[in-house]
Amino acid sequence: MNECHYDKRMDFFYNMSNTATADEWTGTNLVIVLCFGTFFCLFIFISNSLVIAAVVKNRKFHFPFYYLLANLAAADFFAGIAYVFLMFNTGPVSKTLTVNRWFLRQGLLDTSLTASLTNLLVIAVERHMSIMRMRVHSNLTKKRVTLLILLIWAIAIFMGAVPTLGWNCVCAISTCSSLAPIYSRSYLIFWTVSNLVAFFIMVVVYLRIYMYVKRKTNVLSPHTSGSISRRRTPMKLMKTVMTVLGAFVVCWTPGLVVLLLDGLNCTRCGVQHVKRWFLLLALLNSVMNPIIYSYKDEEMYSTMKRMICCCSRGETPERRSSRIPSTVLSRSTDTSSQYMEDSINQGTICNKGHS
Repeated sequence: MNECHYDKRMDFFYNMSNTATADEWTGTNLVIVLCFGTFFCLFIFISNSLVIAAVVKNRKFHFPFYYLLANLAAADFFAGIAYVFLMFNTGPVSKTLTVNRWFLRQGLLDTSLTASLTNLLVIAVERHMSIMRMRVHSNLTKKRVTLLILLIWAIAIFMGAVPTLGWNCVCAISTCSSLAPIYSRSYLIFWTVSNLVAFFIMVVVYLRIYMYVKRKTNVLSPHTSGSISRRRTPMKLMKTVMTVLGAFVVCWTPGLVVLLLDGLNCTRCGVQHVKRWFLLLALLNSVMNPIIYSYKDEEMYSTMKRMICCCSRGETPERRSSRIPSTVLSRSTDTSSQYMEDSINQGTICNKGHS
């Protein structure tokens, strides 16, 4: 029968896993990581708070897509909290942590990743429902969106708590990983593979929606009399979502690959030397998202700027041309769907005329 070590401190597990991780988080490297981490966290708290406040304040954002976008900002805010907790419990302090406190430290990081990933999956479903029905916004009610958001966080919290619930190596030291000394290698393999598979599924789904919207836009544009901005709105919205997805995949994939290599017990991969930098890269994703929202969405930028400056401002033509006109996005789903259905009818009539 295996002996459990819940009464031990983390120095015991670091020594058993033959890793000098805690000792390496000292000196210049630690100062650099903490300085960048502190700056990123401050920016994450301020910028994502502005995104959430903008969605709440501006009635033009009171649609399912923007509610889910605000929830993604909340997940990024939570990632900032997780990293702050990590900064106060890393370096030499890591060895002095109890098992439960170390579980909490890693669980916060796992929860933030799962919340962002699950939220992007739900956004993919919402976009699929909207685009395939030829609508700019889905017809999800506020009650259903609220239930989806609660489900997202329930899944995230559960996944973050799985190691604490028993899938760990506290009672089986020989199965411990190197990067996470009380996480079993089997759990790391499961967690990283499941996330990478989810990444692949999301990319496929978003590409399918993007190609569908692009094809429909190209077919309908010559036969529609509506404004150019109204015709291009679905495409611009998809580009924004795909930019967010691309940043998420780029920032998180390297860290997941490193964890997978550790789970596969790759002793020659040098995972210890790169893990802190990949962790900063993952944190950078929470920094990038608010920038993407504000740059791509004209109304979001305007609302956030007004909240910062407490005064109205003018738009420059250059910046206006690169963002989604939210005044178009704020039209009701019925109006949008009717417009797009009319466009299809017009295209069909024109095609018949040519034939």
